[in-house]
Amino acid sequence: MVLSVKVKDIASAIEDFAPRRWQESYDNAGLQVGNPDMEVSAVLVCLDVTERILQEAIERGCNMIVSHHPLIFKGLKELTGHTAVERIAIEAIRGDIAIYSAHTNLDSAWDGVSHEVAHILGLCNLVTLDVKQGETRVGIGVVGDLDPVPKMEFLRRLKEDFAVKGLRYAAAWPGLVVKRVAVCGGAGAYLIPAAIKAGADAIVTGDVKYHDYTTYGEDILISDIGHYESEFCTRQILSRLIKDRFPECPVFGAETEENPIQIL
Repeated sequence: MVLSVKVKDIASAIEDFAPRRWQESYDNAGLQVGNPDMEVSAVLVCLDVTERILQEAIERGCNMIVSHHPLIFKGLKELTGHTAVERIAIEAIRGDIAIYSAHTNLDSAWDGVSHEVAHILGLCNLVTLDVKQGETRVGIGVVGDLDPVPKMEFLRRLKEDFAVKGLRYAAAWPGLVVKRVAVCGGAGAYLIPAAIKAGADAIVTGDVKYHDYTTYGEDILISDIGHYESEFCTRQILSRLIKDRFPECPVFGAETEENPIQIL
């Protein structure tokens, strides 16, 4: 006998790993749309909830979407269909499709987003970079050790491993050998000083600004692989959490997902 899986069961599986109390104050993780008691037929996992993703969920018979970035981030004051977020919310409600997001709580979890990036890079001896107050390992970013690799070889690996079309980086000295690396999925430029303090030779993140390069580029190899590229791995984390708890529940990675930032 196959036991039914409900929306709230999927949410519990994720929140046991990444409790919502770990999210940042500005965030809106959790159930965005839908009835927590609804039975789940199948789950579609994605980074961002778009109109194409919603249509894919409908076509594939998935009545639950689990994303990393919240659909409803700043709140809604009306549902008129004037914006993509409003249209998605309206159509999800109309189609009885639940939408759930695990955002900065997933970033803060041990073995969360930054850890997944670190594993892809082959880092070991991981330590949390920015520990939350009152916690020991919970927090944003990690730093770890890497088998020594020349700077340009390290950058070439980044470009290949994360399918980066345009890798942005800064490092003043050409002979750098990378042995210790800090990682933060998403927008992690604010952690550059902490990475330097932790003895990192390089930091891998996204959304680095011009003045971050000019301020810290001589102290650490700054590698901006892109926000999307650094968090695409969240799909694997979320899929794994659901499949491990409910192996009978079909879970699919979205096939229509695209990086919203194009490079000419």
